[in-house]
Amino acid sequence: MANNPMLGIWHTTTLQSAQEHQQAYRKQKRTVDELIVPNAPEPDEAAQKRTRSSGHGPSIWRPRELPGLTASSIEYVGGSAVRGRSGHISEYSQRKTIAATPTSTLDPLLSLSHPIYALPDKLVANFAGLGIKTIYPWQKQCLLGPGLLKGEKNLVYSAPTGGGKSLVADVLMLRRVLDDRDAKAILALPYVALVQEKVRWLRNVVSGITREDIGQKRPDEQKFWANRADKDTIRVVGFFGGSKIRATWQDFDIAVCTIEKANSLVNTIITDCSVSELKAVVLDECHMIDDGHRGYLLELLATKILCLGQQVQIVAMSATLTNIGLLKDWLQGHSYETKYRPVPIEEHLVYNGKIYAAGSTASLLKTVSQLGSKSQSTQPPARHLREIRPSDHRELKDPVLNAVVALANETARAGFGVLVFCSSRAGCESDAISIGRVLPAFKEADPVVQEKRLDLLEDLRSLSTGLDPKLEQTVPVGAGLTTEERELIANGYDNGTLKVCVATCSLAAGINLPARRVILHNARMGRDLVGPAMLRQMRGRAGRKGKDELGETYLCCRENDLNAVVDLMDAEVPQLSSCLISDKRRIQRALLEIIAIRLATSREALDDYVSKTMLSYSAEANSVIEHVEASLEELQEKGFIVVDRFSNFEATQLGKAIVISSLDPEDGNYIHNELKKALQAFVLDGEMHVLYTFTPIQDLGAVTINWRAFWNEMEQLDESGLRVMNLLGLKPVVVNKMLGGGTLKESTTQEKELSLRYHRFYLALQLRDICNEFPIHRVAQKYGMPRGSVQTLAQTCEGFAAGIIKFCEAMGWGAMAAALDHFSDRLKAGARSDLLALAKITFIKSRTARIFWDNGFKTVAAIANADPKELLPVLLQAQPNKVRLEIKDEQKSRDKLLAKAKVISDSANRIWQMEMRQEVDEE
Repeated sequence: MANNPMLGIWHTTTLQSAQEHQQAYRKQKRTVDELIVPNAPEPDEAAQKRTRSSGHGPSIWRPRELPGLTASSIEYVGGSAVRGRSGHISEYSQRKTIAATPTSTLDPLLSLSHPIYALPDKLVANFAGLGIKTIYPWQKQCLLGPGLLKGEKNLVYSAPTGGGKSLVADVLMLRRVLDDRDAKAILALPYVALVQEKVRWLRNVVSGITREDIGQKRPDEQKFWANRADKDTIRVVGFFGGSKIRATWQDFDIAVCTIEKANSLVNTIITDCSVSELKAVVLDECHMIDDGHRGYLLELLATKILCLGQQVQIVAMSATLTNIGLLKDWLQGHSYETKYRPVPIEEHLVYNGKIYAAGSTASLLKTVSQLGSKSQSTQPPARHLREIRPSDHRELKDPVLNAVVALANETARAGFGVLVFCSSRAGCESDAISIGRVLPAFKEADPVVQEKRLDLLEDLRSLSTGLDPKLEQTVPVGAGLTTEERELIANGYDNGTLKVCVATCSLAAGINLPARRVILHNARMGRDLVGPAMLRQMRGRAGRKGKDELGETYLCCRENDLNAVVDLMDAEVPQLSSCLISDKRRIQRALLEIIAIRLATSREALDDYVSKTMLSYSAEANSVIEHVEASLEELQEKGFIVVDRFSNFEATQLGKAIVISSLDPEDGNYIHNELKKALQAFVLDGEMHVLYTFTPIQDLGAVTINWRAFWNEMEQLDESGLRVMNLLGLKPVVVNKMLGGGTLKESTTQEKELSLRYHRFYLALQLRDICNEFPIHRVAQKYGMPRGSVQTLAQTCEGFAAGIIKFCEAMGWGAMAAALDHFSDRLKAGARSDLLALAKITFIKSRTARIFWDNGFKTVAAIANADPKELLPVLLQAQPNKVRLEIKDEQKSRDKLLAKAKVISDSANRIWQMEMRQEVDEE
């Protein structure tokens, strides 16, 4: 049986997929390596296995097929494989009847068209078109809280994942934006993927809303909206990563941002005195506020809003809040809690091949206690509901793996979606391979679904990073997928093209893909148990409103983990607390920011700011005062702030540069010292010094240097690269020592900084390859890094590079900023300098851009002036053909590519026209 096309795979930050499409896919044209990596290693075995097709001429790549497996049967107690508890028909053969939620017929306030919500008819229609025809009773009660609809009160609320909590924030935020033609709103989310998804959602929500629509609801405001040049009333823009776009109110009405970008945006609008237009701030996943790594920025952001002295409605929400009262007091608002879920969840514990009911924590604890007890119990043992038969296959002898595979197989074959969470990348790979081997072969799928899967594989292969050849056969060891791939796979899973996705536990908070069944392959993330909040995140993905009548979770547990599972399931989600006075001393950044943006410069104003932090509501007053005093002294010692003759605090140029570049004071000090050294001898006749400057300085402890790869690359460095090593104090003799099994000393500050330089240079070597168009999987293979980690490195460096460029500009180092800016473009495009212009065109990234260049389309103007039909042969070359089932399928594929060529042509025309206008203006 071929490796199965129903399977998508996710790793730490990305989705790992396309394994499911192998039997159907036939590769034509040249490989990625043949096209753009002339000096790359020889293609792997899979890429070399090519045969000639007498019908089509070009070589066709045929994937190897993995031997098939048969999933174990799952039988109900009593031997029936059909009937379940109490003899009821299985939910897979007869869906359960779920009590209906009250409708707007019974309660008019459950309709968003009710006058009390004052929403335009078009907006209500858009919500209905997206499936929201009525709201839940809890949403009504929450929205009608005191002063909320009028924006007079802040709100903090908690609702389970899948319970519809985002809609409440959306309605309140849109009310604020619609109430005033100049009103703006900021929505902060923790992950880039969530930002991108939310931007798409909100754009659909506000699509087509015109000033006439506003006038129908509020005639008194029609005059104001008539002054708007654009027809749409609400413009939604996303801000994340290393974007060079400078956020200005003129460009958008709602800014959907990552936490870092939201905090930076608030600093900007306070500095330029345009903050008066801000009317709403939404903080999603606000439980992250006690995350010292980045979540603490939520506290800084909200506290600055509270200090403004103007009405800005703050809406904070989360699925995992225990001490909501603390947030209510801090935000001086209204609070609301609900446990409502529109789709009920059935929870199960799987142990030693037996499935036990765990509908509540109490029943789970009772079951686990009985299972784990070694003594004789007077109570009868917990009765299991179903039993998973042992497998006859050697590969599935492990009862936990056998259970995971059997449960996933049962769900997918029934036509439902399933998410499998694993503890590690290796676990994802192992589970994905095993599940793929038991699912139906590609040829058994519905022809429509076959075509969708083939189209998805084509899209994956055409991405700028290329598709890992091994990924087309199976899941490569340690591999990961790019953001673009994750988006494609997420869409494929959400629309039913794919049925199974395997993810690491840490990804549960960064995805929004509910499933009929969620399977946990043990309760660990790496070697450690997941926390209660993470466990809720994973289990909360079960159940799809509108697609499933119920959700199911299965926690597959080993005997050694029974007691740990008892503690985990019994544990409450930790209460939130401020981390501004943690080991990282985040209070320093808080104080430096408000001084730099001049929100507070006197000691009285600083004290007032501190009194409005969550810290002041959760820590001893004396302790807070001591930390503030110590932090102010240290900021002065480091030269970040000074005291003027009026005893007010003022940020120095260095202090302002640190705030503008969104660096922590400690990191800013290190970066300043590194850049000062670089200014004295910056190596500009190569790329290594610039790329080294772009490498991050945080979280490098997880980066393990492959010293053999380091040595091999060092030996191939040109004179420019060797000079960079020398300037950084990196010595070949040390690399040789490490190659022999030595270790880098990190006892002193100097030794720690030197170790950091070796790690950063190792990452810079990888960035060099990315900028020179090496496919991500080749870079990962070359340096022994997980593929997902390499892509994450590139994305992280884009944001870090943007901060470094801002730092240089603020310090007055314009020449260095310009040099860094050029390489920032190369890093984002993943291409050499000659392709930067082409890479700005929609659908044209590094790999595709190189093919256009090789075919004579070397400028934006050349593509803009070409007929889309002229671009079709290039796209055919860049995008290998899929299996040709019928002639009409071949034509359909060409029609899709022609539509893509038209989009490329239109995008090139827009860019070309802008360039022409700019040239005219400069003349």
